[in-house]
Amino acid sequence: MNKHYDVIIFGAGPGGTAAAYGVAHKKSVLVIENDLFGGTCPNRGCDPKKMLYSAVQAKVRATNLQGSGLKGVPTIDWPDLMAFKRQYTRQIPKETENGLQQAGIATYHGQVHFLDEQHVQLADKTIISGDDFILATGRRPRLLDIPGQEYLKTSTDFLDLDALPKRMTFVGAGLVTMELANIANQAGVAVDILHHNDQPLKEWPTPLVTQLVESMASAGIHFHFNTNLTAITKQAGGYQLTTDQGILSSDYVVAAVGRIANTEALKLENCGVTVTKRGIAVDDHLQTSTPHIYALGDVMAKPQPKLTPVAAYEGQYLAQLLTGQNTEAIDYPVIPQILFGTAEVSQVGVTYQTAENHPKAYQISTLDLTHWYTYNRLKDPLAQAVIIRATATQQVVGFAAFTTAGEQLLNLFSLIMNLKLSNTQIQEMIFAYPTAASDLTYLM
Repeated sequence: MNKHYDVIIFGAGPGGTAAAYGVAHKKSVLVIENDLFGGTCPNRGCDPKKMLYSAVQAKVRATNLQGSGLKGVPTIDWPDLMAFKRQYTRQIPKETENGLQQAGIATYHGQVHFLDEQHVQLADKTIISGDDFILATGRRPRLLDIPGQEYLKTSTDFLDLDALPKRMTFVGAGLVTMELANIANQAGVAVDILHHNDQPLKEWPTPLVTQLVESMASAGIHFHFNTNLTAITKQAGGYQLTTDQGILSSDYVVAAVGRIANTEALKLENCGVTVTKRGIAVDDHLQTSTPHIYALGDVMAKPQPKLTPVAAYEGQYLAQLLTGQNTEAIDYPVIPQILFGTAEVSQVGVTYQTAENHPKAYQISTLDLTHWYTYNRLKDPLAQAVIIRATATQQVVGFAAFTTAGEQLLNLFSLIMNLKLSNTQIQEMIFAYPTAASDLTYLM
């Protein structure tokens, strides 16, 4: 290992590796990872979750087609499903590190902290210097500060469960809970969800969230709104959960009440980097309060959604910035978001709440898709779409949907909005039929 590098990157997730590959052709690079190479998403986040969801998705579609050509609903074999997931995840760390090394990028596995603006110290006391630094250390689940905190599990634990408990409780009704609770429920677990108010997923379209909650409740998931967990007590055969609304019992308790930026171990106070409660503060060039130290991804305090492709986009941007290919401020495209629940809730562009709060600027159209050919073929019982147009131009500027085919529509509308395609341009296209894309001429 060298004692000096042009660029030192903390974090080997999608954002950090995108930056590393982007600068490696011009600069010497060191990537430091104190956990799993590859980061949260492929190891213990979106990728393994989607693999577990694949079985749930197949089961739900088979259920919807009962009496329409299918007989019998498959059951989820959790050990087999977990083996399928692990077959993928077990290869990620080594393959990620090998890929970096094969590209001429140095790697280090261990905890490192700053000594000053230009020097960091490795676990073995070796001191390394750098010209530029990128902080891409991500976030971790936040645990409630309550008696019995040590009994709380996180999404990381859930995604690597050898066997499912009979009863499971999720604390917090955010995106993580809505996805994982659905997986557990479909796999046969009795699920409770505790939420501190009666408005889960505040940043998602209210009508679609209402549909999601109703759909999950009808599947047997029990919601406890306006309920705060105050203590956990271990008992024979499970846990007693004390809330401000009464007592519950559970075999497994998952805390999903937000995430905390991974900054403490870096000793950023030694290099003057400003850290807020929301994460590392950056400017419009992703530069921190200290010149030549940048941040990207979930560790930042930023308004953009904390998503894997967003971090990768920021990594590519910083690579261009540090190699002189770009000097402009970062400019984000529209960012699609999707929740994989009983059906897929998706949104992109101007949000439903923004449009509702500015009725003169935007027009909202809500479409019941259940009788459209595409969704009738799938027997999708709750399919809906929300189209948001700018009043002045009639351009589509926002889209949301609740359907089992949500991801297809979401990416199509993301493309339409990023390219600013007009209704006329869509009408002039020919799409493969019958597909979700062929419905665009009617949706627009």
